[in-house]
Amino acid sequence: MKLSTRSSVSVLVLVFIIFTSSATADLVLVAAEVDTTCSPVELSSCLDPIQYGSKPSSICCQKLKGQVPCLCGYIKNPAFKKYVTGPNAQKLSSNCGVPFPRC
Repeated sequence: MKLSTRSSVSVLVLVFIIFTSSATADLVLVAAEVDTTCSPVELSSCLDPIQYGSKPSSICCQKLKGQVPCLCGYIKNPAFKKYVTGPNAQKLSSNCGVPFPRC
């Protein structure tokens, strides 16, 4: 089975997120005060908008809104920073009506 370049990149990013779950454990503590479990995997439905600037789905926006308390923790994590601070992330925030984090 041959995967397209876009599919290959998506698979690699998801594998990377899964293998960095130890970094995610620290993020759970960051947002514990607001009863939010920080999990970058929750934002997997936002992968295309983050990587390619495509229009986000309603599920993506819902998940992004649920992860707002976690965004500064993601920005501080070198494994996730480029996904949360790039121009497509700003576009995603705007499209979902979520304020871009100021940490």
